[in-house]
Amino acid sequence: MAEQAVAEKEEKRRRLEEPTPKLVLTSSPHALGEDSIERVMWSVVLSLLPATLVGLYFFGWDAFQVIVISIASALGAEALYQKISGHKNTIKDGSAAVTGLLLALTLPPASPWWLSIIGGFFAIIIVKQLYGGLGYNPFNPALMSRVFLLIAFPLQMTQWPVPHPLFSGIDARTGATPLGELQVARLMGKGIGKAAELNLWDAFIGNIGGSIGEVSALALLIGGAYLLYKQYISWHIPVSMIGTVLVFSGIFWMINPEKYVNPMFHLLTGGLIIGAFFMATDMVTCPVTLKGQLLFGFGCGLITIIIRMWGGYPEGVSFAIVLMNIATPMIDIYLRPTRYGARKAEVKS
Repeated sequence: MAEQAVAEKEEKRRRLEEPTPKLVLTSSPHALGEDSIERVMWSVVLSLLPATLVGLYFFGWDAFQVIVISIASALGAEALYQKISGHKNTIKDGSAAVTGLLLALTLPPASPWWLSIIGGFFAIIIVKQLYGGLGYNPFNPALMSRVFLLIAFPLQMTQWPVPHPLFSGIDARTGATPLGELQVARLMGKGIGKAAELNLWDAFIGNIGGSIGEVSALALLIGGAYLLYKQYISWHIPVSMIGTVLVFSGIFWMINPEKYVNPMFHLLTGGLIIGAFFMATDMVTCPVTLKGQLLFGFGCGLITIIIRMWGGYPEGVSFAIVLMNIATPMIDIYLRPTRYGARKAEVKS
């Protein structure tokens, strides 16, 4: 017995002296299985190609310049910051390219070249890198950059060319977006104005005024379906966000159709779909639990429809997602799941 006790003690001492494996704690996004950050990011780029191609078709050379300059600015800002700070170059992971492309798709097609450069540098350096880089930014960089540009340069951010299909020979001319026309009619006390004349098929395919990548609901739904198929996003945020907008706009439309437009108008115009599938679902800035994502999407949809109906801006998607990004840490705290073997009372305490 004594020999056994000595042997057990020696074995315990040996185990204690062995080097302890390091537990590496990193922030989101986390990839499971064979997926990596690079594969996820470049898949997002692939999912945005339908909306990008539709934007190029309807807005031509102007849209092409905005897209190229925005992506180049984001990549350049990432490389410059990492060179100055001495950090490892991470351009190949695709995160900067995604930010640049998303930023371009939320800009007007006729944006001046310098606006894309300012937006790219603001998104990467101010919103992403100064917070610690990918995984530490509290806001979606592209979306926060768009909000900044909208506040700082409202004139340049509200110049909307009328769609002029590629090779059509039609010169570009400016006009109002459907949401812009709706706001003007609302402020002038004319009900819904020309919004009632919107051709929903044109809005579905992208033949309307708006940002480069938000005009075609069809192209965005194809890209969103691809991300759902690859399981890079879940349905909870898009469904709850879009559903909230449809439900609340539908209620007011049924109450007074002369003052409020039908829900399909809100679905097919503006940045609701691109925001719901590609920005609100940003795995760094959205809640990690499914219940939290449902609440997050509900908040985004509610704020969006409040701004659209009664706010000073015709569109509320960008502001809604940024505001809900602020609430993400609180949502994660109060809706975190109970640990296995723990009681709910212990978790709350």
